[in-house]
Amino acid sequence: MAHKCFISFKTQDAAYKQYIHDHLDIDMIDKSLHEPINSDDEDYIMRKIREDYLSDSTVTIFLIGEFSAENNYMQNQRYIKRELQASLYHRAGNTRNGILGVVLPSVKNKIFQGSYFCNSCFSNHNCVSINDDTVISEFSYNYYIPQEGKCSWEENERYCVLTDWDNFCQNPNYYIELAFQKRLSPIAQKIKVRP
Repeated sequence: MAHKCFISFKTQDAAYKQYIHDHLDIDMIDKSLHEPINSDDEDYIMRKIREDYLSDSTVTIFLIGEFSAENNYMQNQRYIKRELQASLYHRAGNTRNGILGVVLPSVKNKIFQGSYFCNSCFSNHNCVSINDDTVISEFSYNYYIPQEGKCSWEENERYCVLTDWDNFCQNPNYYIELAFQKRLSPIAQKIKVRP
């Protein structure tokens, strides 16, 4: 089944967005913005994106690159933040999207840092550095939804789905479907639109 997907990305990562569109065999209806909206009015631009692109999409693919972090003070994050906020928001005329984060090669090692031994539960965990230094807070909060006393999260305890570029390219429909299914899962009741 084809899902209506919106791709959220920084301008510096536009080549990856274009690669998805032109080269991957994805069963999706592309709801992405292909041309900039001709306006300097930020509120107008976001309204057009919400009404014309996001309102009937079901999955937002967030390309995570070097310029996607909340704490990247050199970059203006307002558009990407508002795109994810609109994707998470659920009301009449705007259904909540599943969120799929795709880690681009330039930041793969910064985010996927191997495993470590946890002194709290005495097991090994994978170290996945999803925080304000790697992504915007709308993604990090809904990936690691706060839970008292937790040292690790199971897949059903996260709203956002995460993979790296190579795995996404090998099986994009699988990851899009995972994100789509999160929309109606119990964890969807615990998300925050503006953390």
